[in-house]
Amino acid sequence: MPPFTVLHVCMGNICRSPMAERLLALAVRERLTRRGGDPADADALLHSHSAGTGGWHAGEEMNPPAARQVTARGGDVAGFAARKLRSDLIDAADLVLTATADQQEYVVALRPDAASRTFVLGEFGRLLAAVDAAGLPPADATGDAVYARGVALVAAVHAAREGATPLHTDDLDDPWGRGDQCFSRVADEIEETVHPLAATLLP
Repeated sequence: MPPFTVLHVCMGNICRSPMAERLLALAVRERLTRRGGDPADADALLHSHSAGTGGWHAGEEMNPPAARQVTARGGDVAGFAARKLRSDLIDAADLVLTATADQQEYVVALRPDAASRTFVLGEFGRLLAAVDAAGLPPADATGDAVYARGVALVAAVHAAREGATPLHTDDLDDPWGRGDQCFSRVADEIEETVHPLAATLLP
């Protein structure tokens, strides 16, 4: 039930998945504003959160260069705290986006019934481009409409995945310990998926 819930997963939950979490939330707020809505209503439409396959950084803030990318793009890093992935987080998610294929396998091993709604982030963005949005439920800036459209979109992307070959380029590089240029490139790659996702949910 609403809001449509997206869970982002990486390894330590301080770099890639927090950037994806906050950049998707930002993209939805921006779409809502363009439609003449109140960006404060975005949380009622979509819940974007994240976790890591490991718990080494539990409770920590976002890695500083990751936080710089989010804030430089207009996002908010307040209140973030890293956490380890749990089965109940997967169960509650309508869409799970992982940074790499290994992490996708980890999620599905924990919750096999989540396989149809778990994707590598780059894979989801690539397949999303093949989906005919005209076949989705009508778009509206309400929780019920975004939820129905999101669930149908995930099913359509899963159908598009059938018979498709995974690409190693779908994976996001781990920027941890690397420079701002690497973090910027990874954030750009995240936006290549989360912007079209937000635009499809709220055209």
